[in-house]
Amino acid sequence: MNFNFVNLQPYSNPQYFIYLLVGLLPLIWGLYNGRRFKIYELVFSLVFLFLIFDGDKWQQGVSLILYLLFQLLLAYCYLRYRKSGQNKTWVFYLAVILAIVPLILVKFQTAFPAAKIPGVLGFLGISYITFKTVQVIMEVRDGAIKELDWGTYLRFLLFFPTLSSGPIDRYRRFAKDCDAVPTRAQYVDDLAQATRYLFQGFLYKFILGWFFGTYWLPKITKYALIAGAANGNLKLSWWVVAYMYCYSMYLFFDFAGYSLFAVAISYFMGIHTPMNFNQPFIAPNIKDFWNRWHMTLSFWFRDYIYMRFTFFAMKKKWFKNTVHLSQVAYLLLFLVMGLWHGLTWYYIVYGLFHASAIIINDSWIRFKKKHRDQIPSNRFTKGLAIFVTFNVVCFSFLLFSGFLSQLWFGWK
Repeated sequence: MNFNFVNLQPYSNPQYFIYLLVGLLPLIWGLYNGRRFKIYELVFSLVFLFLIFDGDKWQQGVSLILYLLFQLLLAYCYLRYRKSGQNKTWVFYLAVILAIVPLILVKFQTAFPAAKIPGVLGFLGISYITFKTVQVIMEVRDGAIKELDWGTYLRFLLFFPTLSSGPIDRYRRFAKDCDAVPTRAQYVDDLAQATRYLFQGFLYKFILGWFFGTYWLPKITKYALIAGAANGNLKLSWWVVAYMYCYSMYLFFDFAGYSLFAVAISYFMGIHTPMNFNQPFIAPNIKDFWNRWHMTLSFWFRDYIYMRFTFFAMKKKWFKNTVHLSQVAYLLLFLVMGLWHGLTWYYIVYGLFHASAIIINDSWIRFKKKHRDQIPSNRFTKGLAIFVTFNVVCFSFLLFSGFLSQLWFGWK
């Protein structure tokens, strides 16, 4: 095995896990014996962050440091402003906008690489750190957070098991865990769960994810493109349907596997990072699907975009009809989610597709309530609901994959 310490990408190969488990041993020993080695934990995290951003990615590491200093200064200024007893809305909006401006610039530059923006350079994890900083600013505004321990806040932002792609923790929940020391019985239970999540992650990411994403998907892509070139017009074939299901399985197993690794390593460190997936493909409707798929992200969007917009619109009396209000809020939420994935047509369509699916789902639920006696509800209808939801979701992932751009326009 060729051991390499340059640009280690989280959970990408067996070497990473060997380094990780060796580094975790002192922490595990300490927590098992009722001690939390905070300084070692900090050094351990900084070393793994350094290994991500060393080599030719040092400039991204510098961007990360500058970005963190900016976000810490912003949170400090806003917290100090709130502690002075002031709470003007425009100051709150300004703080949120300033927090997300670096991410917006990075997304813009990624979509339009020819437009060089001086000083803007993305780095691994910028989206998830931004979600955390916006969350803290909003909870400071609400009064839910009255004090910030700056050491804990920095550990929260830089918690390396979840840095690259979540799950997205909440500051108040994280702060409780990171200072506490579990009892031996609690920690033994954590170790058991962490081990199970780790091996489940191996099964998902390195076996099932590899099978669908590395073994099958390239073959199906090739056949779909050949059949598309022969068919003309929309270039559709049964191979596109096969691509849709294969990509959906790959996306789930790869991402859920990654999330399980992040949760497992967190548990080894005595931090109960929330789970990100809960059997999403057995959801009976699209709203329930979003309560099971990438849960920490969907709950973040629910709490900090959907609920905030709904409350603001009600306060301003923009809508008389609450149904119309929720429909606009869903469109806004999923449009922002689509734009966050990237400034390209298929991410935007993906977002609007899900908003439309939830609006239709809500209309159907209202119709069912009015005609409860006329619409059957049994095992068949419940199975049909899961089947329909599964296929709607898989179609949305076909949009999300960008494969239609490759098929129709030759984009790669």
